Amino acid sequence: MQVKLEAELGRIPIVDVAPVVDCGRWPAKAVVGETVEVSATVFREGHERLGAGVVLRTPEGEELAPQRMSEVGVGLDRWSAQVTPTEMGSWAFRVEAWGDPIAHWRHDAEIKIPRGQDVELMLTEGARLFARAAEAVPGKDRPTVERLAKRLRDETVPVTDRMEAVADPDVEDVLERHPLRDLLTVSDWYPLVVHRQRALFGAWYEFFPRSEGATFDPLGRRGPISGTFRTAMKRLPAIADMGFDVVYLPPIHPIGTAHRKGPNNTLDAGPYDPGSPWAIGSADGGHDTVHPDLGTLDDFDAFVEHAGNCGLEIALDLALQCSPDHPWVTQHPEWFTTRADGTIAHAENPPKKYQDIYPLNFDHDPDGLYTAVKNLLHHWIDHGVKIFRVDNPHTKPVAFWERLLADIHTTDPDVLFLAEAFTRPAMMHTLAKIGFHQSYTYFTWRNNAEELTRYFTELTGPTAAYMRPNLFTNTPDILNEYLQHGGRPAFEIRAILAALLSPTWGIYSGYELCENTPVRPGSEEYRDSEKYQYRPRDWETADRTGTTIAPLITTLNTLRNTHPALQQLRNLHFHHIDQPELLAFSKRHLHDTVLTIINLNPHHPREATVHLDLPALGLPDDPDQPHTLTDQLDGTTYTWTKANYVRLDPRTKPAHVFTFQENGRVRAGGGRGGGASRPRRR
Repeated sequence: MQVKLEAELGRIPIVDVAPVVDCGRWPAKAVVGETVEVSATVFREGHERLGAGVVLRTPEGEELAPQRMSEVGVGLDRWSAQVTPTEMGSWAFRVEAWGDPIAHWRHDAEIKIPRGQDVELMLTEGARLFARAAEAVPGKDRPTVERLAKRLRDETVPVTDRMEAVADPDVEDVLERHPLRDLLTVSDWYPLVVHRQRALFGAWYEFFPRSEGATFDPLGRRGPISGTFRTAMKRLPAIADMGFDVVYLPPIHPIGTAHRKGPNNTLDAGPYDPGSPWAIGSADGGHDTVHPDLGTLDDFDAFVEHAGNCGLEIALDLALQCSPDHPWVTQHPEWFTTRADGTIAHAENPPKKYQDIYPLNFDHDPDGLYTAVKNLLHHWIDHGVKIFRVDNPHTKPVAFWERLLADIHTTDPDVLFLAEAFTRPAMMHTLAKIGFHQSYTYFTWRNNAEELTRYFTELTGPTAAYMRPNLFTNTPDILNEYLQHGGRPAFEIRAILAALLSPTWGIYSGYELCENTPVRPGSEEYRDSEKYQYRPRDWETADRTGTTIAPLITTLNTLRNTHPALQQLRNLHFHHIDQPELLAFSKRHLHDTVLTIINLNPHHPREATVHLDLPALGLPDDPDQPHTLTDQLDGTTYTWTKANYVRLDPRTKPAHVFTFQENGRVRAGGGRGGGASRPRRR
C-alpha cells in the first residue's frame, strides 16, 4: 500500500476538492447536523476502476470511518459524498482515493465470462482478489468474503451460480464498509468549522425598544416619553407567537446631543427629539452603557431573561462609531481622525453628511482600540447577548475583524456575528470568509425572476461554503421601491421569498403593517423614520381590523420550523416556468420537500405552465404519474403531474407553497399537466 506525502500530487491525483475556501486559508462552514457535500476530481491513468471516500476528523482529533463517495455524472471524474458533523468545533476533512481491483475484475468478468472467454482464469483471479480482501475484513464479517472466494474456486459449481454469488448483498455490504484498496492516496486535510444551528437557521425581528410603550401628550404640555425595556417586554410574546427566533435591537446606548438629528434626518432637532441611536455616547456613558430613558442594566437583564422565556434570543447592534459627546472622544482622541483645522472628522458619504457621528480610526492605536472593543463585547456577552449585528463592518479593517472574531470564537464559540455590509462583492465575501457567521445580501434589490434565480444560484452554490445569507425584507434604512408601489401584495410576496429561499430571514418592525411611505419620491428612506423619532404602533387595532400580514408571517415561520428542507441553504432548486413574472423553486432534505410557485408581479394575475424537475423533488421521472399535493397557505389539495397549469392573483393568492403525500409520507410535489390545476378542499 502506497500513501502519498501531503506535498505530493500522489499516485492517484485528487484535485479541486470542495468545499475549500481560498485553498484552505479559511475554513468552510457548517452547523451541527447540517449535511455538507464534499467533492473532488479523482482520476488515474488507463481504465482501472477507482474508489474514493471522505474522512472526517472531529474537534477531538478522532478520524471517523471513511464515507464512500459516488461518481457525479458520467465521464467527468467528479466524486462526491454527503457528510454531517455532529458537534460544534474545528473539524477537518480529507479525500482518499484508491484503485478498486474488485470493481475492475467485476467489470471484465461480466463481459468475458458470458462470452466464454478465459472463464476459469477469470474466476481464479476473482477468488484471489476476494481472498485478499477478506484478510482486511475484521471479525465476524470475514467469513462472508472467505466463503465467496472459496466458491469461485469450486469448479463443481456451475459458472452461472458462481457469478451470482459475486452479487450476494451480504458480500457487497461488507466490501462497501471494508473495501480492498490499492495505491491508497490521500489529499491534504481541509478545515471545516461547525457552529450552532442558529448560525444557519433562524427568523429575525428588528424593533426599537424606545418606541414600544412611548407616550405622547395630546395637549402638547410635555414632550413624548420614551418606551423602556420594561414596556418593550410586553411586545416579546407577540413576536414569539409569530414564530421568530431572534429579536434584534438597534443600539441601546446613550445618544449624544451635539449635532443631534431631528425628524427625517433634519439638522434642527427640538428639545424632545430623541436623536439617532447610532450616534452613540453622551455624558451618561458609551458602548457599555444603556440609555437611561430605556432603564438600567438590570432592566436590560430582565428583558433578556423574558425574551429567553419566550424562546427568543437577543441580537445587539455593534456600531463602532461615536457621537461627539462619547467619553472616548476626550479620553482617547487618538482613536479619531483630526482634520487640518483641528476638528474631528465626522462621518460622511458625499454628498451625505452625518454630523452627529465620529468614525473611529483603526490605525493610530490599533491595539488600544482593539482591546476596548473586545472588552465591550465580553461585557454584553456576560449580560446574556450571544448574537451581534455589526453595523457597517466594511468601513473597518478586515484584519481587525479577523483577529476579533477569532478571539471571541476561542472564548465563546456560541457567539454569532451578522455582517451588515451592503457593499462591493469582494468585501462582503471576504468578511464572510474571515469569520462572520451571517451576511446581509442584495436580496432587497433582486425583484424579478431572472435576478432572483441568478443571485440565489450563486448564494446556494460554492459561495455557501462560507457565506450564509440573512434575507431582511426591509431595514430602518431600506424601503425598496418594490414595496413602496406594490401595496400589501408586495409585502406578502417578499415575505414568502425571504422566508422560503433562505434558512435565515428577517423583518423590521412595521413590515407586518405594510408601512411603505418614503420620505420623498426616489428615496429608500421612510417618512417619519423611526431612526429619528418615536414610532409606537397600534398592534391591537391592526390585529382586530386585519390590516396586518402577521398571520401569513406566522404561517411561514411555522412551515420553516416543521420542514427540515427549509432549514437548509445548499438544497435550493429552480424549476422551469414559461412566464417571466412567475418563479418556481423547491427545497429538499432527506424525505422532506417543499415546492413554491409565486407571482412576482404585485399588481396583476399571471398564469403559466410549470414544468417540474421530478427527480429534484425525489419523484420518479414519469411525466404522466399523478401526485397529490397540499397548498400549505390555504389547505387546498391538487393533483399534478410533470407539467401543470397555474394562475396566481397577487390580491387573493400570490403563491402556492406545496407539500404532498405519497405512501403516507409528507413530501413536496406538483399539478395536472396541460389543464388548470383542480383543487379539492380538505
